[in-house]
Amino acid sequence: MTHPNSSFLLETEAIRLVSSYGIPYPDHRFASSADEAAIAADSIGYPVVLKAIAADVAHKSDVGGVITRLRDPESVRSSFDRIRESLGIHSPSSPLIGVLVCQQIDDGVDVIVGGLHDTTFGPTVMFGLGGIFTEVLDDVAFRVAPIERFEAHRLVREIKSWPLLDGARGRQPCEIEALVTLIVAVSRLMVEHPEIESLDLNPVRVLPDSLLALDARVKQRTIS
Repeated sequence: MTHPNSSFLLETEAIRLVSSYGIPYPDHRFASSADEAAIAADSIGYPVVLKAIAADVAHKSDVGGVITRLRDPESVRSSFDRIRESLGIHSPSSPLIGVLVCQQIDDGVDVIVGGLHDTTFGPTVMFGLGGIFTEVLDDVAFRVAPIERFEAHRLVREIKSWPLLDGARGRQPCEIEALVTLIVAVSRLMVEHPEIESLDLNPVRVLPDSLLALDARVKQRTIS
């Protein structure tokens, strides 16, 4: 359930939503205790990432809510406790519900795929370079939804960072068709869910043969 005072879905809820549109996410488990997190990590296989699940915490990294590259049960247990303590310090009104234990995905090119309900144009899709570079470089492009594959291909090639996806400097080209499929899925999701104010998949890690959305943030419209 979404917290009654929050307009953001918990990440577990956001994952269920985007997964229903065929958007892939790394192997993951929810854990409500340190021991459950260690069991989940053993099941997934190491290394893993731990991410806080708490209401009203949209930017988990800012409050110490994300710990990466954990390689054994002991580090998973201690990281669970560290996340709980950090939220208690930095976000005391949002106690830890649990953590998402996720498969660690390295390499690839990080992009952002998002959606918003623009006051003038309605549902809109955004695409750009993602991860830590989203706000620094501001290399993004927009389309009014719905869009089909042809327009999604044009959108992907519109950003200045397109050569990174296309195999610049001897890199393997990324899986563009899967990226186009994801963009079209986000377009459809935004059209079919007018209650969603914004959606951010950042980063989406694009590999030579696949892609995965590594984080999903969904904000609902505030109903007065």
